Amino acid sequence: MNNLLGSKWFKLGLTGGLYLLWVIWVSNYWWLIGLIIIFDTYITKRVHWAFWKKKNPPNGRQTKVVEWIDAIIFAVIAATFIRLFFIEAYTIPTSSMEKSMMVGDYLFVSKTAYGPKMPNTPISFPFVHHTMPLSNSMQSFSTLIHYPYRRIAGTGKVKNDDVVVFNFPEGDTVAVNLQERSYYEMVRSYGRDRVWGDKRTFGDIIYRPVDKRENYIKRCIAIPGDSLKIVKGQVYVNGKPQKEIPGIQYKYLVTINGTSFNSDALEKLDISRSEIEGSDSRYILSLTTAQAQKLDGLKFIQSKERVTWPADNNDPAIFPSDTKFSWNLDNFGPLWIPKKGVTIKLTLANLPLYKRIIDVYEENDLQVKGNDILINGAVATTYTFKMDYYWMMGDNRYNSADSRYWGFVPEDHVVGKASFVWLSLDKNKSFLSKIRWERFFMTVK
Repeated sequence: MNNLLGSKWFKLGLTGGLYLLWVIWVSNYWWLIGLIIIFDTYITKRVHWAFWKKKNPPNGRQTKVVEWIDAIIFAVIAATFIRLFFIEAYTIPTSSMEKSMMVGDYLFVSKTAYGPKMPNTPISFPFVHHTMPLSNSMQSFSTLIHYPYRRIAGTGKVKNDDVVVFNFPEGDTVAVNLQERSYYEMVRSYGRDRVWGDKRTFGDIIYRPVDKRENYIKRCIAIPGDSLKIVKGQVYVNGKPQKEIPGIQYKYLVTINGTSFNSDALEKLDISRSEIEGSDSRYILSLTTAQAQKLDGLKFIQSKERVTWPADNNDPAIFPSDTKFSWNLDNFGPLWIPKKGVTIKLTLANLPLYKRIIDVYEENDLQVKGNDILINGAVATTYTFKMDYYWMMGDNRYNSADSRYWGFVPEDHVVGKASFVWLSLDKNKSFLSKIRWERFFMTVK
């Protein structure tokens, strides 16, 4: 048995077989050339592939420096392979998904759940997303080689209510000094001339390819082909209310018979002082359904009332930021979610909903001349979608920059499915008390 396992032909067969399965999975048969390298490594040994090592070192041993180089190269290659095709670590940076996901949660994202997305920009500094360490603007990637969107086979597809990590759709253009804000929202607020001209405030304006745009995490509310509507904060998908999700928070106006919440009451309700708005015994709180029910049992609570935007109160910041649509956070739609291969009738009335899809995501030349819509120079009365699209919303409904503000998420922006939390740290506490032990290896639901 030992002779078999030590045989160069057995090693060739095992390594070559696994490599061949990987080539079939990625469906890029140019990689079959790698079989030549594997064959030479184990059988012919004509080429010294590990050039950083001495071919015939004294006493058969490499120096410590070479051993360290060898270990580092192996670790980088292995980690990059796992990160690209299987799982990737991700940190929750904002409160948009609380109480489902907490700020300070470190989780793993499954790439195989929806199929690994092949990189658009393969030339990149390892383990860095889009900006070099210790820099605010130096890109960590090169666009010298750029590949179109391609996703290899996964174990499933995005489903309603999945927690999904994706590249920020409006992250194609970024103001370096204000990277946390949407460039397009700033243009609407301040005007393009000021955003481009005021370098001190906004900095340089840069472009990022799809795979290097900021990572966001939200819950997928609607999938391709769904019809979405929000009425008084209640989400309806295909005419049915969204299923109850324990972590979803709504705003409540709470009146108490004292001057402020005491620390014991806040701890019992799992509410941070930073989440409380208001004073003089009247407060606005973001609460889950369970938290709101707990208030009923507290003697110092005089009243509580769910707060929503009035239906006739138009918010210009809400997608599609057009006066034809009088929508807001709590009253939105109806809206049909585009599905690949489906053809719709295209009019000036519905063009604002699908304009960015046609012009930016699917790279057409879109123009409006008078009453005519022109796509790639030809008058168009219909449009057939080339990709699937998704609607993403945060569980912390009133503290989430999500699809209600910037619209659809194209399929080529989807990174993977949130799988489980492997570490959770509370930034407001110190030392070991920072660790939220109860969240270790908690699955994401």
